[in-house]
Amino acid sequence: MTASDATDRAVWRGLAAACVTLGLMAGSVAGAEGASDPAGETLYNGIRLPKPWPPKDRAVSYDPMTLPYLASPPDVIPIDVGRQLFVDDFLVEQRTLERTHYEAPYYPENPVVKPDRPWEIKPGRQDCPTAMVFSDGVWYDPADRLFKMWYMGRYVVTTCYATSKDGIHWDKPSLDVVKGTNIVDEGVRDSSTVWLDLFEKDAAKRYKMFYYPLKSQYDIFFSADGIHWGKPVGSTGPTGDRATVFYNPFRSLWVYSIRDYAPGKIGRCRRYWECKDPVAGSKWAKGEPGFWVGADRLDPRRPDLKDVKPELYNLDCVAYESLIIGLFSIWYGQPKDRAKPNELYIGYSRDGYHWDRPMRRPLIGVSERYGDWNWANIQSAGGCCLIVGDKLYFYVSGRAGVKGSASSGVCSTGLATMRRDGFASMDAGQKGGTLTTRKLSFKGKHLFVNADAHQGELRVEVLDADGKVVEPFTRDNCEPIKADRTLIPVKWKGAADLSAVAGKPVRLRFSLKMGRLYAFWVSPDASGASHGHVAAGGPGFTGATDTVGAAGTPSP
Repeated sequence: MTASDATDRAVWRGLAAACVTLGLMAGSVAGAEGASDPAGETLYNGIRLPKPWPPKDRAVSYDPMTLPYLASPPDVIPIDVGRQLFVDDFLVEQRTLERTHYEAPYYPENPVVKPDRPWEIKPGRQDCPTAMVFSDGVWYDPADRLFKMWYMGRYVVTTCYATSKDGIHWDKPSLDVVKGTNIVDEGVRDSSTVWLDLFEKDAAKRYKMFYYPLKSQYDIFFSADGIHWGKPVGSTGPTGDRATVFYNPFRSLWVYSIRDYAPGKIGRCRRYWECKDPVAGSKWAKGEPGFWVGADRLDPRRPDLKDVKPELYNLDCVAYESLIIGLFSIWYGQPKDRAKPNELYIGYSRDGYHWDRPMRRPLIGVSERYGDWNWANIQSAGGCCLIVGDKLYFYVSGRAGVKGSASSGVCSTGLATMRRDGFASMDAGQKGGTLTTRKLSFKGKHLFVNADAHQGELRVEVLDADGKVVEPFTRDNCEPIKADRTLIPVKWKGAADLSAVAGKPVRLRFSLKMGRLYAFWVSPDASGASHGHVAAGGPGFTGATDTVGAAGTPSP
């Protein structure tokens, strides 16, 4: 379903107002979450982090997180990193456009990876043949020009490896780790995260695996090829079984999303730990990582489990363009007659810590029809999503379940997709509307948009810091956009580019009629390269950021 939800908007407008009030209150209290400290680190987007960071005394609460960067955004927002998405009002000063949030529909031929090998069946558990990502990882390797997947290949035993040329059809190669199989690790396991580290300078550490061997810590492995892992190079401090890891490239550090349990308060939840070195920095003591995030009172309850408060089962994260996105696996409870009906929700962070979760419908949900591959327990993949042309690919695991029992049944991996940048759009109908940004700054000179205006039109004008239109970047001089593409240049008569206003604080005013606006960005070159982060990568990209622009997007 891809329709706007008036209830979501009403709830979140009220919450946003409350967050502003709370944020302002927090700024007046010494040591409060979100308090301003001039000595704090300034991020790529102008957000200044307070000290100490991360917050040390965040209370365990079933309330949504306050969002200090929305309550008090920077006076001028730099936009040199990545496409700028309209998932919140961080970039917005005024608007009459309406926001719509979107779900990611399933690929119709799911599942794309099924348990079809003898070693994917655990002796004594023939009811649970398994080929599923349980985080693990799905990445596009630009060196080999291949999609690569690591997955649980036997229920809570073994990690297997698969490859694909198109992200749809997957091969399970015969490897030499366990001869004649695609197994890359035979160990007993629960959750695991595999990370293709394209920032790593040591080729022997290009792949990193954080692996829970059914004891209260994670073992850490390095690999040059993602197949041969050798012995652990270290282990973490204490953690629960469904912990995960991600790299925050905006601050060049690793973040451990540590599974914990707060009985009597919010149940399953996350603690936060950041470090520059994923091995040397992971030696936390019990209770040392601070409370981070959990489910909250805005998470819906299932009708068949209405007396159960939802809990946060898992959180996988990745850098996408100018944001951190998070896939929140929400646990609704354990029915008596089916496996856990966990579903995935989307969250967004502009500082890597605080989470905005404006859509309280599943991004990717379970099927309510018994017999479907995804009748139960949807879980995300490490890396979260890939950019494939003008689409995002989300790989998830689903469990077919066994009716009348909590058994997982057949465990497979499926695919959901959505438009590139398509988490949210700003929309106008026949009457039309406008959106004016806050003051922005940029070093580039070519403006691009991701928009669908094929039934109407989109125009853009540039305003100075005082709100006056800057010649020749007027609405009338703007060549009207009447297209539906994920990368469209914006041009004005009388100007070759935006170099005349580069480095100056300006606002952009978008005028839209009969269309949807998903993102905008200013590129240093005419290719439209955003220099933002590309999540788990995709065909056409040469590294962890978009340096190719149109070369990574198919022609219309």
